[in-house]
Amino acid sequence: MASKNGIDLQLLNTTLSYLLAFHPTHTKIENHSVALCQYDDYDYQPASRHGPSGPNCHQECDCPYNFPTAMYCDSRKLKFVPVVPSGIKYLYLQNNLIEEIKAGVFDNVTDTLRWLILDNNQITNAKIEKGTIDKLSVLEKLFFSNNNLTEPVIPPSKSLDELKIMHNQLSKFPSGLLSDKENLTSVSVQYNELTSEAIGGAFKGPKKMLSLDVSHNKLKKLPAGAPGSLEILYADHNEIDSVGAGYLGKLPLLQSLRISHNKLVDSGIPAGVFNVTSLVELDLSFNQLKSIPEINENLEQLYLQANEIEKFDLTSFCKYVSTTKFSHLKHLRLDANMVAHNSMPPESSNCLRVASDVIFE
Repeated sequence: MASKNGIDLQLLNTTLSYLLAFHPTHTKIENHSVALCQYDDYDYQPASRHGPSGPNCHQECDCPYNFPTAMYCDSRKLKFVPVVPSGIKYLYLQNNLIEEIKAGVFDNVTDTLRWLILDNNQITNAKIEKGTIDKLSVLEKLFFSNNNLTEPVIPPSKSLDELKIMHNQLSKFPSGLLSDKENLTSVSVQYNELTSEAIGGAFKGPKKMLSLDVSHNKLKKLPAGAPGSLEILYADHNEIDSVGAGYLGKLPLLQSLRISHNKLVDSGIPAGVFNVTSLVELDLSFNQLKSIPEINENLEQLYLQANEIEKFDLTSFCKYVSTTKFSHLKHLRLDANMVAHNSMPPESSNCLRVASDVIFE
């Protein structure tokens, strides 16, 4: 490739590619943006393979000279996890045909492996032998999505900060598995077969958890015992018909709550249950509500489309209005209900003075 000012552009592009692929700082920024993007799932994009592989590498994989602690074994039609050489910290095994993890494959990296990416394989619990994941003592990220697990596989590492087991067949999540995960910040278990009984107490313990996604399961209520540190809770596409009184009072830092595509009805919404100061986003769309629930003046985004709402009650947004007391709502969706724009009383403009987007149709 042509050079400019003495710089080899191909070498520069290769270096940048690997930096973006697994530099921890980049990943935290990327994951944060994904967490705030509505209805996005995690989608790992591996680095392009450039240049020769280092000597400390399995023959089926690539270990770039620039980043000798990373081993890329992704998209190679592998049927088993290769033996990992000592010194490897980041292991990418996604997009293969892996069915089993044999004992001994991680023996060289039990106290060094930080990232383990196993997305898009065919792994079952029965084919994960003892002496594998259960020996990884410093693992920080475990991504196990799009496999055939029926219950979670959790390493002993207290450094674990991110756990993704999406698109599996999880039907149980025993309590206590996460009790010692003091650094865990994010858990994603959407698109599984979890019931409310199956996750009872599952998320108690982690005191730093910021994000919990249990969407697309079979829950009849919001997760019990969710950590008080939560800022994001997604429970879309379940069978939830009510929210317990005081539930959000136990989550004083919660900013974003999504319960769309459930079975919520007015009788299942206690008075003031959503009137909490921390909430910024509340999604109750695609339910069976007939009235607008009471919200706090700090809420900025409220999604109520595709319910059965019959009346626009301004007191749901403002108990009273003054120069300093008014709703900070910016976006309100009421389309696919039984109210229209002319349902809004004249004083709505004073209460909803910062609302830039109110949608009725």
